[in-house]
Amino acid sequence: MEKIRSTVDNLDVLYEDNHLIAVNKRPGDIVQGDKTGDLPLSEVVQQYLKIKYNKPYRAFVGVVHRLDRPTSGVILFARTSKAMERVNKQFASREVQKMYWAIVQGTPHPQEAELIHYMMRNTKQNKSYAHRKEFPFSKYAKLQYQVMQELDHYTWLQVQLFTGRHHQIRAQISSIGHPIKGDMKYQASRSNKDGSIHLHARSLTIVHPVRKEPITFTADPPEYDAIWKACMESVKKQKLKLSS
Repeated sequence: MEKIRSTVDNLDVLYEDNHLIAVNKRPGDIVQGDKTGDLPLSEVVQQYLKIKYNKPYRAFVGVVHRLDRPTSGVILFARTSKAMERVNKQFASREVQKMYWAIVQGTPHPQEAELIHYMMRNTKQNKSYAHRKEFPFSKYAKLQYQVMQELDHYTWLQVQLFTGRHHQIRAQISSIGHPIKGDMKYQASRSNKDGSIHLHARSLTIVHPVRKEPITFTADPPEYDAIWKACMESVKKQKLKLSS
């Protein structure tokens, strides 16, 4: 299965200051090292900072959150231990605003709804299950989706994530009969050729750990993908309408 992995040369940096660095994760990237031994995005960012600032030592890069390997979008790293501690607290207390885009099979009805489930994770399968009723050891999960546009055979959704459970969006959206395109682990009809799934972390909003003001990081979906390209063209047209 073909994977698209970031290197220093193609790293898409969205934002950078002395405390934080945000990048646009490519499908196939892993955020932290795992048993595959593949180069993680955190180390790519370290190499980028070392080269850019001519550091004689390893740059500090703190992982404050993660995205599933086949997804794309905003991933934020801390550049100091103090920033990492402060941002971690925001994630733990659910103060962070997380918005995703997803391309799903069929069209959900209603076109806007809140989903509440109780998640059970199967570590052997590396899969989570969304249940309507609470079970022992299950975890509360909440999101809100909105239909952005109906496409041929698929629908573009905007999803606001209120909790951060394992495979939460993938499992919850699939549980209502609309799996994410390419996500065969969660009942999609077929895989994507590059091994990706059509789930994209569009934006992330936090309070800056030093300046103490809200800051939003926004990432465009993969430009090589025809469906995502069509979605971005719709966004640009809408912006033109609003500005005219």
